[in-house]
Amino acid sequence: MSARPKIAALATIVHKYSHAQHFVDRFLEGYGWNGRHHRPPMDLVSLYVDQIGENDLSRARAQRFPGTRIYPTIAEALTLGGSRLAVDGVLLIGEHGNYPRNEKGQTLYPRYDFFMQTVKVFEASGRSVPVFNDKHLSWSWDQAKEMVEISRRLGFAFMAGSSLPVTWRTPSLEMPLGCRIEEALCVGYGGPDSYDIHALETVQCMVERRDRGETGVEWLEAYRGDRFWRAHHERVWSRELFEAALCRSHTLQPARAGFNHVLPTLDELKTLVKDPIAYHYEHRDGLRCTMILLNGLVQDFNFAARLPDRADPFSTQMYLPMPPGRTTLANFFSPQVNNVERMFLTGRPSYPVERTLLTTGLTAVGVDSLFLGQRKLDTPHLGIAYRATEESTFWSS
Repeated sequence: MSARPKIAALATIVHKYSHAQHFVDRFLEGYGWNGRHHRPPMDLVSLYVDQIGENDLSRARAQRFPGTRIYPTIAEALTLGGSRLAVDGVLLIGEHGNYPRNEKGQTLYPRYDFFMQTVKVFEASGRSVPVFNDKHLSWSWDQAKEMVEISRRLGFAFMAGSSLPVTWRTPSLEMPLGCRIEEALCVGYGGPDSYDIHALETVQCMVERRDRGETGVEWLEAYRGDRFWRAHHERVWSRELFEAALCRSHTLQPARAGFNHVLPTLDELKTLVKDPIAYHYEHRDGLRCTMILLNGLVQDFNFAARLPDRADPFSTQMYLPMPPGRTTLANFFSPQVNNVERMFLTGRPSYPVERTLLTTGLTAVGVDSLFLGQRKLDTPHLGIAYRATEESTFWSS
């Protein structure tokens, strides 16, 4: 590795508030960290941008930072126009842009294609470097599994996932390592194959710390619309954990004017939430978890779990402070970039890619269950066992 590592960013599109802008600008400009302005000790030297729109920011960034060049192909971005790998780390930001959707409603972002073109350069060069993949690995389970298998075969550090596991928490709590968990739940917002990955990663970064570590998932069943309300009424998931998670929300919509401290009744929930969605699933060790999306009720991600040695639910919010008026960068990307920086410097991932392999699989199965009429689906392919890191990686400063 050179004295100042050289980083390449491969992006689907770069415009204001796109994920790529959040990453690229932090590597170029720096960002606030622990009360000071932090500049990454590395240089973003190359960009590949798949789609250039009218609101493109990549060309302006390249003009303002002469050390950063836009290349027409992924191979050239990784070799800096030469014949061999010439960078020390790769950012793969395959989010946003105009891409087709399949019959299940999944956006076919080219993350796998970007990854495979990157690996082709690694193999031709006889060496590899750390890679970070934003959000879930792929819309396809087979592609996601192959990506992780290739990273293991070639021996490079590979990290992926959402910003939810590493952002602030209110209150600032970590699941005790080696604890027992009886049930866990997340209440968030958004849609399938988009924000469900954020809610699933919220749950997984907490429950992976239980006494046996992660054991994999046996089955998943999706609920939507009226079927969701029946399951909620019949307590398919814990009403106590549901309410504990809602109590952590900063954005809970009032059901009655002037009484925003009142938890909505079931009838009031139905007036606020028009299209509720849940993925309810069971791990191989018997732990049951539920991911719930309630658009119209909340605009944040809130976690709750039942631990046998606690009288009250263990609960917290993964805090995503949006900029006032959306005039600045969203601060919750800063801890994610900081963890990626650490991987580029050390050659070791801050947290296991197996977490995101599992949540990628759960996202795909959740979409399948909805597409197949909310059918319960067995998941023998999700027998993914791993251990969480002892060190907490969320931003607690």
